[in-house]
Amino acid sequence: MNIKGSTNIVGLIGHPVEHSFSPPMHNAAFEALGMDYAYVAFDVDPSDLKSAIDGAKSLNIKGFNVTIPHKIQVMDYLDEIDEVAGLIGAVNTIDFKEMKGYNTDGIGAIKAIEEVTSLKDKNVVIAGAGGASRAISFYIAKYGAGSLTILNRNVEKAQNLAGDVLNSGLIGSVKSGSVSDINYCLNDADILIDTTPVGMHPHINDEPIALAEDMHENLVVFDAVYNPNETVLLKEAIEAGAKPVYGIKMLLYQGAESFEIWTGKKAPIDVMEEALRKTLNLE
Repeated sequence: MNIKGSTNIVGLIGHPVEHSFSPPMHNAAFEALGMDYAYVAFDVDPSDLKSAIDGAKSLNIKGFNVTIPHKIQVMDYLDEIDEVAGLIGAVNTIDFKEMKGYNTDGIGAIKAIEEVTSLKDKNVVIAGAGGASRAISFYIAKYGAGSLTILNRNVEKAQNLAGDVLNSGLIGSVKSGSVSDINYCLNDADILIDTTPVGMHPHINDEPIALAEDMHENLVVFDAVYNPNETVLLKEAIEAGAKPVYGIKMLLYQGAESFEIWTGKKAPIDVMEEALRKTLNLE
C-alpha cells in the first residue's frame, strides 16, 4: 500500500478491535480501484469515545465503522442519524462529511438473503432479540416482508422488539414467541434468520436452533454466524434441501454499504469477498 500525504483515512473504532476482518477487506477494495485511501482499526476505550470522534473530525478522517461497545453511545456525538439507524437505536457507520450515522448491519443481511430470494411479501422468522436481530428486523420491515415472527429464549425481549418494529409502521404483521416453538413457526415460513451465537466457534457442535426435520425445501436459511462458515444450522438446512445463506455474506455487504457511503463509488464486491475469504481461511 502506497501511503502518501494525500491519503484519505477511514477506519474502525471499537474495544477490542484486533480481531477485525474489516481492514483487509476494505484495503483490498481501495487497492483494486486505485483509490488513495487506507483503512485502519482504532482501539478506543469507552471513556475516550467523545474525544476520539472530535479528534477524528479534526484530523479530517473521512469515515468510521463502529463496533461493540460504541454503537449506541456514539449517536450522542453525531449531527444526524439515518432514519432506520434511528429506529434501530444503533450506528455502525459514520460519514464525517455530514457527521451522519448509519446502520449497515441490517442491509448487509438483506442483500445476502436477496442473492437467493426477494423479501417482498415473505413470511420471515428471526431467532434472537439482541442488537443484530434488531438491526435486521427493521430492514426486513422496510424491504416489504409480509410478516415477521421474532423468537427468543427471553420471550419478553422478543415481545419488546416486536412491538418496536410494529410501531415503526413499516410492516403490518409482527409476532413474537419462544425459540422453543420454532418448529411450529417454520411450517409457514419462507425465510429463517438466526442471529443467536449458537454454533459460533469454538462451540461448533452446539445443538442447532432448528433441525432438518423442522425445515422444508422451499425455506431459505440465513445464519449470521460466519465462523465457522457452515454452521450446525446451515448443515441441517442443506440436509433438508433448504437454501443456505452464509454469514460471511452479511459481513461482506455491510462492509460494501459502508464503502459506498464514504466514497460514493460502487464497492468491488468480488475483491472484498476474496479478501474476506482469505482472512477467514475459507479459500
